Amino acid sequence: MTEDLLVDKTGAVLTVTFNRPGQRNAMTWEMYQRLQQACEQADTDSDVRVMVLRGAGGEAFVAGTDIAQFTEFDGDQGIEYERRIGEILNRLAAVHVPVVAAIEGYCIGGGLGIAAVADVRISNTSARFGVPIARTLGNCLSMSTLSVLTQLLGRSRTIDLLLTARLMPADEAVRCGFVTASTDELDEELDKLTSRLVAHAPLTMWAAKEGMRRLHAGSVHDDDDIVRRVYGSEDFAGAVQAFLRKEKATWVGR
Repeated sequence: MTEDLLVDKTGAVLTVTFNRPGQRNAMTWEMYQRLQQACEQADTDSDVRVMVLRGAGGEAFVAGTDIAQFTEFDGDQGIEYERRIGEILNRLAAVHVPVVAAIEGYCIGGGLGIAAVADVRISNTSARFGVPIARTLGNCLSMSTLSVLTQLLGRSRTIDLLLTARLMPADEAVRCGFVTASTDELDEELDKLTSRLVAHAPLTMWAAKEGMRRLHAGSVHDDDDIVRRVYGSEDFAGAVQAFLRKEKATWVGR
């Protein structure tokens, strides 16, 4: 395991920590690969009910991709880079359990993309969000990343952030719905949120995530397998009986 990206499981929560605080947790190729591996771990470990993403050091969630890796890039390498980032973000979006981004400080560029494909985003009040590449690297975003940001932020705010290269403060991120809560007690808010999610029906949450993912991909009517899996599950049958007995359901995720 690379020290630049830490993966820790505590109870039912798998926490991924971007751990390069001296570089504002800027992502290396190896960190992107480890993030993808952490997604596999979340999906194959039946004990995991929630995945949490956060940055080390308190100054940044992720401040983009490490710029040092872009030396001598050409157009073809740019295409390959954006394609690979798209694959990793798509993999993160498809994780079966809820993914929570707990954001402190800068959430910029690639960091904004990672946060955008999480299911729930919470932040501290000093968090800042943006893609300031028009005044830094002069590169661009892929259409797939633009699509995700536009879906969450709206066209006007997305193009505003890209053209002005400004950083959106936490209160604006809350107002536009990108962040669901902004607080100076981020750890406490995160504990409350993960405890709530861990207690909920895993297949119901998976169905909500997978349905939303397919809707975004344009698969409006492709849901028979989702409905069949949930309604045919032990969890649903057991919860119906527990409800009739006026008892609390027990979730096993199958």
